[in-house]
Amino acid sequence: MSSILSVSQLNRYVKSVLESDGKLNNVYLRGEISNLTMHYTGHIYFSLKDEEQCIIKAVMFAGKAKYLKFTPKSGMKVLLRGSVTLYEKAGTYQINAEEMVPDGAGALNLAYEQLKEKLQKEGLFAAEHKKELPLFPQKIGIITSPTGAAVQDMFRILKRRYPVGEIILYPVLVQGENAAEDLTNAVKRFSELSCADVLIIGRGGGSIEDLWAFNDEALARAIYACPIPVVSAVGHETDFTICDFAADVRASTPSAAAELVSAVTHDNMLAETAMLINKMTAAMQRRWQEEWQRYERAAQARVLNTPDDITKNRRIVLDMLTARLKGAYTKKLSAEKEAFTALTAKLDTLSPLKILARGYSVTKKDGHILSSVEQAEVNDTIEVVLSDGSFDCMITGRNHHEL
Repeated sequence: MSSILSVSQLNRYVKSVLESDGKLNNVYLRGEISNLTMHYTGHIYFSLKDEEQCIIKAVMFAGKAKYLKFTPKSGMKVLLRGSVTLYEKAGTYQINAEEMVPDGAGALNLAYEQLKEKLQKEGLFAAEHKKELPLFPQKIGIITSPTGAAVQDMFRILKRRYPVGEIILYPVLVQGENAAEDLTNAVKRFSELSCADVLIIGRGGGSIEDLWAFNDEALARAIYACPIPVVSAVGHETDFTICDFAADVRASTPSAAAELVSAVTHDNMLAETAMLINKMTAAMQRRWQEEWQRYERAAQARVLNTPDDITKNRRIVLDMLTARLKGAYTKKLSAEKEAFTALTAKLDTLSPLKILARGYSVTKKDGHILSSVEQAEVNDTIEVVLSDGSFDCMITGRNHHEL
């Protein structure tokens, strides 16, 4: 009798059989995506079906999904490579996708269009955000490979057309796995240091794979956020990258970019200088004429031609004001004298000396005026003040009077 298996044991055994079959470990499938679920963890769950409506479940885990160069959608036909396995809990077999590309259009072209549409909707390509190139840049930053022909062309053109500009080269990788990150870091570094008046970022021509680093989302956002005007010069005239759309100005080639930032040539600079000299000369002549006219008007003024008339009139006014001031002063002084005299008379009537002159006296003890017999004792020495002097007296007795 055969041994009895549990469901989990059976599923585990079938899974081991599937995974031990070398033919099923590297399977290529073509089909249409359906029932797509983009999990928050980064895993992608979907089904793959063909023209006969046969379906197989599929999963692409986050570790592999992050390398996709496009965004999967239901109804999209794809080619994928993976291994066949069994999901034990559900008892269903599935394929674990390792790689996936669109069937028909290339994955890079699809990823390019999807990213372009996304960033365009966010406004990263809007014309109102584009910055104008400086007319006379003092420092020109260049982000490119230090060994390519493009950098030599740019150096040659800039030195010939714009020798006064200082060139700052930031050497980077322009293709390969780390190129996009290298380019992004270069743009951010220029943004942080603000050490250039204009930036050129680019490389020479190549295939879409060669230029792919310039289709990076992080690079596009760094260019958009860069406070320095950026000129994109990637590939040939027919090559367009996301970098071109995010930049402030797109040049058809690196050489054209060098010509753009050095648009003011030596001849143009001479012409511009001559024009400014003419404007300045004309402005100085106008100003001289205006000042001369002011001088002539001032020279004809009455104050310069007949100054005595001005001073005579001023003297008359001054005499009138002086007379008014004297009159007002005399009137005020008389009123104050009268008021002072009245106050003096009132104070005189209230003066204690007047009272003493009428025969009254003031009694003091220890410098304090006495107002009651209770304030002194028999044998105390007191001072009696009269109008013309005082007595020192000793108290021999006290008499009380009822008021």
